[in-house]
Amino acid sequence: MTAFTVTLVLVVAAAGLLRWRRPAWYWLTFGVTLATLRVLVRYASVMEACGLTVPPSRWRLALARLANRPVPESRPPRILRLRPTRTGLVLRLKLRPGQDAFDIAAASDRLRHSFGMYGVTSRELRSGVVEVRMTGYDVLMRVQMPAKTDTRPMRVPVALREDGSVHYRDYRAVPHALTLGATESGKSVYQRNLVAGLAMMDVALVGIDCKQGVELFPLARRFSALADNPDTALDVLEALVAHMEDVYQLIRAEQRISVAVPDAEIAADIWDLPEEVRPVPVVVLVDEVAELALFAGKEEEKRRDRIITALVRLAQLGRAAGVYLEICGQRFGSELGKGITMLRAQLTGRTAHRVNDETSANMAFGDISPDAVLAAIQIPAETRGLAIAGDSTGGWHRIRAPHTSLRHAVNVCNKYADLTPDLPALAAYRPAVPSSSSARVPLSKTAPVTA
Repeated sequence: MTAFTVTLVLVVAAAGLLRWRRPAWYWLTFGVTLATLRVLVRYASVMEACGLTVPPSRWRLALARLANRPVPESRPPRILRLRPTRTGLVLRLKLRPGQDAFDIAAASDRLRHSFGMYGVTSRELRSGVVEVRMTGYDVLMRVQMPAKTDTRPMRVPVALREDGSVHYRDYRAVPHALTLGATESGKSVYQRNLVAGLAMMDVALVGIDCKQGVELFPLARRFSALADNPDTALDVLEALVAHMEDVYQLIRAEQRISVAVPDAEIAADIWDLPEEVRPVPVVVLVDEVAELALFAGKEEEKRRDRIITALVRLAQLGRAAGVYLEICGQRFGSELGKGITMLRAQLTGRTAHRVNDETSANMAFGDISPDAVLAAIQIPAETRGLAIAGDSTGGWHRIRAPHTSLRHAVNVCNKYADLTPDLPALAAYRPAVPSSSSARVPLSKTAPVTA
């Protein structure tokens, strides 16, 4: 009996230590079993307390009266499947007649408390079927990306969502995106994850970093073109517009519209073209868009108008030509001048890290979801990298990118430097990178880049 007691105390102490220091390990060893039992035992009573049951149908009441039996109890949604994951539980429910997916979403906070979970989210899979994802611990406190992710062309895993699933930046589904964040909010780390993921793919990277290139030029070996000032940025953007027009001419030449050609083989964008003639897609990363929109004189105003016009044209027409925009900045609003709101309307994906004022959050989510605005302004300063991600459909969720050092991002870009394509339209703006054996670099505007 003494040995059993000592063993029990040691197990409880180990579980408490793991829950405090390593919540992920605690979940995989003890938490998943306890949570599963808790959900199965409490399910009926919790659903009834949360108002997620329906009264018995008329035919059940009639049968009970005919058989002289007690009145049947109210029925909760039927459990179709309960699946444990490395971060929580996934519960698939079949709704009863008269129930709605919104009922489950509205009761998510009460379900979280009742089942003793860290977080509960829900989404409708199809008519009458709802998936409830429950997390057993704060997965965003110490982000650990899964070893295996669903990688596809132009689809990059960049962060982890609060429900434990992976957040992807899918350029074919969401061609253009806006990323906002104040200083020291984690926006640069998010951008490094994005560049490191794109570096492994067959894609051309074009960077515009008007902070003299301090963010993007260390990654120069993987970029087909880089600009570190507004003048060069204008030339690069206008060259991209010319490249886009050339791609459209290629698509028209390869459409082959005739009666004998099946509908599936008619080309309307670069992804419909045969692989041997398909142009390489281009991702344009703008590090600080405000530097492109600000001006102090007439000449700079003319340059600014041309830059914004080129960005708007790329945002409106670039998707079919395989040109995708990734716009980053600390603020993005009408105070940057005409054409800015037109550009924002084309940026479907929205990501907001910690912002300094509510107006900045409204710039990202004001036309999407008021709840997302409220969530963005509540991000604490000490949780760098935490962000709100949404799109034009109104859906949003909390995400956090794993910490990626600049050294790691540079190593990835150097490793896949041989994948950097040569684009004739951008050949003049490809960064000249010296050999990595260079020891010292002069501090000047035209300094060569070492990686």
